[in-house]
Amino acid sequence: MRFAVLGPVRLWRGDVELNSGAPQQRALLALLLAYAGRPVSLDEMVDVLWGQDPPSSSVNVVHRYVGNLRRLLEPGLPPRAEGGWLLRGAGGYRLKADAGTLDLLRFRHLVEQARSAAPAEAVEQYAEALALWQGEAAAGIPAEVRSRPVFAALEQERIAVALEAADVALEHGGTAGLLPALRAAATRHPLDERLQARLVLALATTGRQAEALDTWQAVRDELAEELGIEPGQELRAAQQRVLTETAAPLRDTTALPTTPPDTAGEARDAGNAVPPAQLPADLAVFAGRRADLAKALALLDGDALRTVVISAIGGMAGVGKTTLAVHWAHRVAHRFPDGQLYVNLRGFDRLGSAMDPAEALRSFLEALGVPPHRIPVGVDVQVGLYRSLLAKRRVLILLDNARDAEQVRPLLPSSPGCLVLITSRDRLPGLLATEGALPMTLDLFPAEDARESLARRLGEERVAREPRAVDEIVERCGGLPLALAVVAARAAANPAFPLSAIAAELRETPATLDAFADGDPAVDVRAVFSWSYRSLSAAAARLFRLLALHPGPDVSAGAAAALAGEPVRRALNELTRASLLTEHAPGRYVAHDLLRAYATELVEDSEDDRDAAVERLLDHYTQQAHGACRKFAPFWVRPELSLPVPEFEDDRQALAWFTAEHPVLMSVVELAAQGGFDTHGWQLAWALERFLDQQGHWRDCATVQRLGLAAAQRLGHRAAQAHLHRALARASARLGDYHVAWPGIRRSLELHEELGDLGGLATAHRSHAWLLDQVGRYEESIRQAERALALYAATGNPAGEASMLHALAWTHIRLDQDCRAATYLQDALIKLNGLSNRYGDAGVLDGLGYALHRMGEYDRAIVYYRHALTLYRDVGDRYNEIGTLRHLGDSHRAAGDHDAARDSWQHALDLVDEVVDPATADEIRDKLLHLDLPDLVSAERRVRRSCRGGP
Repeated sequence: MRFAVLGPVRLWRGDVELNSGAPQQRALLALLLAYAGRPVSLDEMVDVLWGQDPPSSSVNVVHRYVGNLRRLLEPGLPPRAEGGWLLRGAGGYRLKADAGTLDLLRFRHLVEQARSAAPAEAVEQYAEALALWQGEAAAGIPAEVRSRPVFAALEQERIAVALEAADVALEHGGTAGLLPALRAAATRHPLDERLQARLVLALATTGRQAEALDTWQAVRDELAEELGIEPGQELRAAQQRVLTETAAPLRDTTALPTTPPDTAGEARDAGNAVPPAQLPADLAVFAGRRADLAKALALLDGDALRTVVISAIGGMAGVGKTTLAVHWAHRVAHRFPDGQLYVNLRGFDRLGSAMDPAEALRSFLEALGVPPHRIPVGVDVQVGLYRSLLAKRRVLILLDNARDAEQVRPLLPSSPGCLVLITSRDRLPGLLATEGALPMTLDLFPAEDARESLARRLGEERVAREPRAVDEIVERCGGLPLALAVVAARAAANPAFPLSAIAAELRETPATLDAFADGDPAVDVRAVFSWSYRSLSAAAARLFRLLALHPGPDVSAGAAAALAGEPVRRALNELTRASLLTEHAPGRYVAHDLLRAYATELVEDSEDDRDAAVERLLDHYTQQAHGACRKFAPFWVRPELSLPVPEFEDDRQALAWFTAEHPVLMSVVELAAQGGFDTHGWQLAWALERFLDQQGHWRDCATVQRLGLAAAQRLGHRAAQAHLHRALARASARLGDYHVAWPGIRRSLELHEELGDLGGLATAHRSHAWLLDQVGRYEESIRQAERALALYAATGNPAGEASMLHALAWTHIRLDQDCRAATYLQDALIKLNGLSNRYGDAGVLDGLGYALHRMGEYDRAIVYYRHALTLYRDVGDRYNEIGTLRHLGDSHRAAGDHDAARDSWQHALDLVDEVVDPATADEIRDKLLHLDLPDLVSAERRVRRSCRGGP
């Protein structure tokens, strides 16, 4: 296979070009190609294809496109087989490609070679690399998709390489060979003054002075017409060189004549003829952030400079906001010939002394040429003068480390043509709402960027020698650039130390910040975090400390309120604005591991009542879990709780809560066990069993039931022991541990008999019947099931009766008594009528489909399966949706519709990774692999079984 994305999106098998499908499917392929072998998450795919308003079916559509691409790229191979081109991983998909198969990777390979080659050879390699571009990146996909930052980044990469190549050629010769590629890039980006200036000089050095001047004039006309501005310093310098026939390298500008900017105004009248250039130095080892940088650069495209562009860069302490802003500012400084202003507003300074806006204004006015004695008194007058001086000028203003919107507002210009970059740990919502600022929140470094950062700081060779140590360093720094910088500085200061020793040092202090301590407070992670913490209100600071008691991995707003014992919405908003928390999903918050370590240090040193907070937290999860269980498993016997239980709307809401809280709940049960909260321990285990069992989390279920049973035994709570012995027996059987299951179910039956608990006894007989069914003792299973059915009837539990009828049906199916099974299932549907139990309805409908399939009624089976699918999707039950899709595919295949079977199984396979079930995935892959072989099993069942009064 060969792929192209540097121009029209294309692919070939051998010499034959393939059709990549509909526009959006082609766009998905383009996205995979643009990521060049790196994983693309499902969220990113949906965002790129549909933006802010994706359809509700967007994820399913993506799965369908992926399935289509797999069949196109991998004919004859089972889906996701080793050696395939399209692979699943990291929550998404990646395309396996290298420099021999993908033009983008070939382009990057040639550029890297050029950067280390002698000048003459470098120019040839640059020219070969740029010649790979056959138009704009990802041409041929929908325009709104192509405008996404990932594709804009490719165009910026092309521009950067064209500039590099031109500089080498202009300095060392060889512009003639580079001229076609440089002309193509300049044509694609007619308003990029850097490219146009180099094209003008390249034309002149090859003897085309007249064409060079014509090009300069055409660019000048374009800038005036499109942006209403005159050429900047670089273009003016290029024109002067052509006119004086110097054509010296662009980087040597000190001795060249320049045309003063047309925007000279009041500042120059005040006696300052030099534009301010206050930007801090760019970080020499800047790494990563390609997508963020592309998004930032895209803000200046089109008509941007007709207005004041304000970009607010936010993020947690140490995430690299200033580093990115300074790097971005240097990249675009040439577009602002009237200078660059910079100020550190000290909004989160370690001494707590935020800069007064008046102080910043005075420094800016002096930089713009106003003598100190002529600066007026009063902030309002100073603001007016400042904005007047910036009128009709193109100035870049970097306001670093802002405290809030009020500190920033006086420093904003009012005339078009300026760019304002603001960094802050606060999200500056007021600035976004009233000033139209464009937000950009920096996330942590992905692993690839973190490794690149280490390589830039320590050298490629040293990093390549110890990949495992590097991986551990990256993991323990948690993607925080500041932490990586501290560790890299330590390694650089000790070049003889192996990186494995640095990794071991981090491993020895995993729960503290000691490994990231430094004598300089500016790079001491603990100190940097403290500057944000000290700016919090008392309520937000208390909540931040208490959140260290939450076991994670994330926390809901309700759980945070339980910890605090009071409303916390304002405190959560404050912590989010300060980037000490991230709201990664509506109402759900997460903190970086190092921030959690810092909070743990604070709560250990505080006087907060930690035990009371933990008990409130456990109360919250116990109440919520039992409320959800009542809707998710309405026939389940429930214990008496002293706590009030909330009412969930329906089974869908209950399943959504269990699914969202599943990782948290596992940690909460362990927290209860470690803290000696035994009542919470057994009550949580009781409430979690049905969800964990039905969603296939069997190891988790066994763990929880074991902890819950131990808690109940310590308390001597016999009713809880009876229930949890049964639950542990079922979970153990799921895992094949029958040596635990049999004694457990016997003990459960004994305890329920002794307690006279008929409802619990019914459930115990139900699980006993299921255990017997699993080992093929079907007649005994039926007797136990019938006992459970009678007990459910005696206790007035119709949902329990329906559940037992469903169970009996499956046992009779195993006995090849399909007609009788269908009768049981019909009776179960009648029992469920009016109970609003979609989960139970779906299971019975799936069972009816299965019975009908076995009876040769494939079309009718398909109808029942589709009804079951609708209910499972309505509830949001992905695990059981997979099972029904497998059955549906079987019926389609038996009916001779192989395309429909393939679609059902492929859809099931696409969902499998979400519930992490490798065995099921293997089974579905096997079905797809053998889809077109003769269906011998179905052939044996072609004779329709008659069933009087059939379903």
